[in-house]
Amino acid sequence: MKLTAKLLTAAALLTASATAMAHSGHAEGGFTSGLLHPMLGLDHLLAMAAIGFWSVRQSKHMKNATPAFVIGGMILGATLAWGGLSLPGVETGITFSVLVAGILIAAMAKLPTAVGGSMVVAFMVFHGHAHGTEMPSGAMLAAYLAGFSTATLAITYAGRGLGASLTKADNLAVRGVGAGLTAVGGYLMVG
Repeated sequence: MKLTAKLLTAAALLTASATAMAHSGHAEGGFTSGLLHPMLGLDHLLAMAAIGFWSVRQSKHMKNATPAFVIGGMILGATLAWGGLSLPGVETGITFSVLVAGILIAAMAKLPTAVGGSMVVAFMVFHGHAHGTEMPSGAMLAAYLAGFSTATLAITYAGRGLGASLTKADNLAVRGVGAGLTAVGGYLMVG
């Protein structure tokens, strides 16, 4: 029942985004840009999906809190960017999040909520800062924020759905996904 509710939430977010994009009042640089930014960057897409995937095997509290940690970190990072605060190593932090999430998945690592939650927030601060920095000029801040928040949650829940289905099927498949993410993260780090 819980998985069904989460999948329905992800579907509702995607439906809401499609509806919002259909309205002519949203500038190209507002909601649509915010929505597309996490989906068009491989590093963003993989990190958010990987964190969702990884969260499935965590404690019930960590698993349930992960979407809030993800969005909280994203908003904090964007707020820092919008406030004019520079964050060194943003691209490195983003690619590192893919690498570490892959390692955690491959190792089937379970972390205490305080450690796992802090890690997720820290990673998402880098992603959020990049989103905030790359907001198109003239875009409505609230629309852009709603766009990337919607996409972020949808990607995270999609990762959770995949993680839940593979976790029930085969630990070897889970480790394979983690190894693949680790390889991509390593490639992105040196590329």
